[in-house]
Amino acid sequence: MKRMISANNLLLVGIVVVGAAVLGMATSGQFFGPVSMTSFFRFVSVPILIGLAQMITLCVGQLNLAVGAIGGVAACFTGVIVTSWGVPPWIGALVAVLTGAVLGLVNGLLVVGTRINGFIVTLAMSQILIGVQYALVGTRTIERKAWPELAAFGRSEILGIPTIFLMTLVVAVIVALYFAQTVSGRKLLASGGNASAAQLAGISTDRALIVAHTLSGLLCGVAAMVSISFLPGVNTTVGGDWLLPSFAAPIIGGVALAGGTVAVLGTVLAAMVVRLVDAASPIFRFDAEVVNFVVGAVVLGTVALGKLREVQASRHASRIRSLRAEAALAEVKR
Repeated sequence: MKRMISANNLLLVGIVVVGAAVLGMATSGQFFGPVSMTSFFRFVSVPILIGLAQMITLCVGQLNLAVGAIGGVAACFTGVIVTSWGVPPWIGALVAVLTGAVLGLVNGLLVVGTRINGFIVTLAMSQILIGVQYALVGTRTIERKAWPELAAFGRSEILGIPTIFLMTLVVAVIVALYFAQTVSGRKLLASGGNASAAQLAGISTDRALIVAHTLSGLLCGVAAMVSISFLPGVNTTVGGDWLLPSFAAPIIGGVALAGGTVAVLGTVLAAMVVRLVDAASPIFRFDAEVVNFVVGAVVLGTVALGKLREVQASRHASRIRSLRAEAALAEVKR
């Protein structure tokens, strides 16, 4: 509970409320209309999912630069097997999730097997998967009329709230419970917080890396499934703009780049902040470059502030140790 009401989360809640109020005033209240609200919650689902996917790799001190490429391949592969192979749409949706998990597993095995930093491995994999995505669909767009059941799911609502958004919140709760209540989740955090101490405690850091990348890929697959359900169609652009939001959500949400921490609620709230910035773009006529600059600047500022806090905390701890040492020395002299 204390983590949920942290200062960072309260700040993010305030930003979401103020941002929504500003957009409401700028649109004379139309932003709070049922159509706008439904659209907002529907489109924020993917940023939340990819933010959680990135958060899981960050918690073990890794990066996943293949987030968008994994989701793009999963979405395009599903489109191909549904339209060309006659696979039922719901089976195709499951295949999208499994494809993401398998590609994440490959990333994890490569990181552990080659002992190359995950930054390099996932960067290389992203380029390979972009080629695979193009090989699957080329320059064509597979329209969503090929999967009417999934399209209906993407449009469905429960009490006026998009079903896919509610599903995304359920996924977020499952992720939170995984890290808070399961041994596997705590092992990931221990591995990311201090790999040497984790190994001394009998925790396999290699296994932790593989599990983290697999779960990250799994969530990318879920994001691909969600994208398929509400996008007009799938093509090589799917996943192309996922990388920056995937980092922005967890970092702004309070996840440390060094590993050992997660912030599920913070990631969800930060994804909403990023989505509010996107929603403000057409209203205030911001260019896409301006939006990317703002989001990137916020991410950089958040990292810089985090580093500043770490330095201040280290200095404070050193000062306390010095005072204790001086007090002990004075006691000995007496």
